Amino acid sequence: MINVSIIGSTGYAGIELLRLLMGHPKVHISHLVSQSHAGESISNIYPNFKGVYEKICSPLDIDTIAKDSDIVFTSLPHGASDSIVHFVHDKGVKIIDLSGDYRYENLDIYEKWYNRIHQNPHLLDISVYGLPELYREDIQKATIVANPGCYSTCSILGIAPLIANNLVEPNSVIIDAKSGTTGAGKTLSQGLHFSELDENMRAYKIATHRHTSEIEEKLSLLAHEDIKLSFTPHLIPIKRGILCTIYANLNSGYPFHYIYDIYREFYDNEPFIEIYDKGELPEPKFVNGSNACHIGFAIDNRLNRIVIVCTLDNLIKGASGQAIQNMNIMFGLDETTGIKTPAWYL
Repeated sequence: MINVSIIGSTGYAGIELLRLLMGHPKVHISHLVSQSHAGESISNIYPNFKGVYEKICSPLDIDTIAKDSDIVFTSLPHGASDSIVHFVHDKGVKIIDLSGDYRYENLDIYEKWYNRIHQNPHLLDISVYGLPELYREDIQKATIVANPGCYSTCSILGIAPLIANNLVEPNSVIIDAKSGTTGAGKTLSQGLHFSELDENMRAYKIATHRHTSEIEEKLSLLAHEDIKLSFTPHLIPIKRGILCTIYANLNSGYPFHYIYDIYREFYDNEPFIEIYDKGELPEPKFVNGSNACHIGFAIDNRLNRIVIVCTLDNLIKGASGQAIQNMNIMFGLDETTGIKTPAWYL
């Protein structure tokens, strides 16, 4: 069994991670760490666990956690992870971090977009970006895996085959992204009140959202050239799910079947990627509750532009499910273990 602890277990990503790990046949949960709820049963905080799981949350004790764990998931805000990950790593324990603190190869990009000085930049050299479809071999050998952002996962997976095969003008990319409210986490704000969000939608952080830099860096590495793109997120009145509509100018007049074959080859045998046939496009309800990522596209021949639609569950493939996928890879398990389930649909 893999002994697992979760630091930051009572946030939305942390509690979804716990729910999924409870169904994993190779996992034993050692510690649920929550500074704000230490001493409370997880079922008192989230009543959906009543009668099913009653473990008590504990305060942060690095020595105890390290002694009892083969791997630690840190599900904390940026900055908070930076202050903890190095202590856990120094104890020889593997880590999957769900914050943005260890996602970047370029320290300057991180410090510019996150407006903070990284406290452990030396760990960026050994941290691996946890997108299995692109970095599986590196993840297998990693001791620190930086789980990608939810918008970033959807955006990168949506257009990666075209960037890798040089089929689009790299600086023509525009990403219009929409997310459910869980993407904003549990922190209260006026904009997340029911009366503010119901029957409404809003664009936010235009040209300033941090995931822009994350998407740009990973696509630039894939393209072997610097890419700058437009990324605009929107908050819509659903609880979970992301849908990215991605626009890019094609380099030539490629027919649909040619692009389709590129996608199928690029994601050949990927267990969580589905490519849609011509005339079909994915929707969030097709993936919510699963670790799947569904991709469809259409070609605007009039403008020689491709429009890609990519969707995933922001709490699963965009966070906790992908983290478990990474854990499976790190420990030599079938990477679908514990997370190969269909979406809820309803």
